Amino acid sequence: MRFFVSVLFASALLAQDAARLAEDPAIKVAFAAIQKNEPHFIDEQIRICEIPAPPFHEEARAKELERLFQQAGLHEVRIDKAGNVIGVRPGASPHPNLLLQAHLDTVFPEGTNVKVTREGTLLKGPGIGDDCRGLATMLGVIRALEEAHVKTPGTITFAADVGEEGLGDLRGTKELFNNTLKGQIDKFISIDGLGLGITNIGVGSYRYRVEFKGPGGHSFGAFGMVNPIQAMGRAIAKIDNFDVPKNPKTTFNVGRVGGGTSVNAIPFECWMEVDMRSADKNSLEAVNAKFKAAIAEAVEEENKRWPGHGTVTASPELVGLRPAGSTPADSAIVIAAVAATKVVGGSGRLGEGSTDANVPMNLGIPAITIGGGGRGSGAHALDEQFDTKDSYLGTERALLLAVALAR
Repeated sequence: MRFFVSVLFASALLAQDAARLAEDPAIKVAFAAIQKNEPHFIDEQIRICEIPAPPFHEEARAKELERLFQQAGLHEVRIDKAGNVIGVRPGASPHPNLLLQAHLDTVFPEGTNVKVTREGTLLKGPGIGDDCRGLATMLGVIRALEEAHVKTPGTITFAADVGEEGLGDLRGTKELFNNTLKGQIDKFISIDGLGLGITNIGVGSYRYRVEFKGPGGHSFGAFGMVNPIQAMGRAIAKIDNFDVPKNPKTTFNVGRVGGGTSVNAIPFECWMEVDMRSADKNSLEAVNAKFKAAIAEAVEEENKRWPGHGTVTASPELVGLRPAGSTPADSAIVIAAVAATKVVGGSGRLGEGSTDANVPMNLGIPAITIGGGGRGSGAHALDEQFDTKDSYLGTERALLLAVALAR
């Protein structure tokens, strides 16, 4: 009971602290700067979004963010070996060091038309919200901190990272925590997507590409030969029968399949791609073990079905691993995020997702992901939309939270 009361007391103090911080004269000046500068950063959001940043090819957009970081007066601006853009706003002390970042990459392949159209407050274009809004919000925070001459006891490090989407596998954030900034970061915020939501649970995932191979042959003349596609079908049926928990939510999906040469040919190869997710590490490991067993059993069954007629093999390749993790709802960073969100009129509701924050969460570093403000729809679609109405509130929330955590 004493512990519960102490947690409530600490929560109340943190909430009050955020409200008091919003009344600080320097923060009020920063908020005014954010509202004044929002039209400029909406234009920047559009301009940045029209610089292609397809998976594994974020270089052009990275070079522009490097230039903008330098122009904004950040220190130690550089691009690391993974392609992340980094800049530092020193505080009175190197620690606590908050890493505030947004991701450069989009889900769209090379050659996608990234032109953004504008109709009143509505912007349309692939990636305009995810995560061009995050980049614009981060730049708006940097500008407002400078214009208001906000001093922080700790340091804020800013990053525009690569590899957040799809098979990018969070490679940018992994590089930051494993090499570039290893041991330097005390707290973490990712700005990803829209609205004023807070993600404190990181959904982990395993992703595999599995290739099945066999000798192949004519569908009539070589009938009885082992068949890789039939082995893959057995595996898919087994995956479909997995018993997984609803709480914590654990999922599986065979997302893509391919292979074969002709309707009248026994295939010599085929492949499938599989995604499995859970916010709970143990549940994720359990479904991963079931998946491996299903592949082995399917191959064995196919070879037994056609004994002496060749051999089917399967090669599961791990193509994506996002670690699961979470930041407790009663942790200081989450309480501060909820309080800062309520200051700008949001609900402070918590949620779960798969974002760059998974990496520090898994390492035990206080971490969350927040939206960049505004509203929209169609994330990961060519007709993605972003409504700029009151979008400045996302930048205000991000700045207030960053200052609160750099202490």
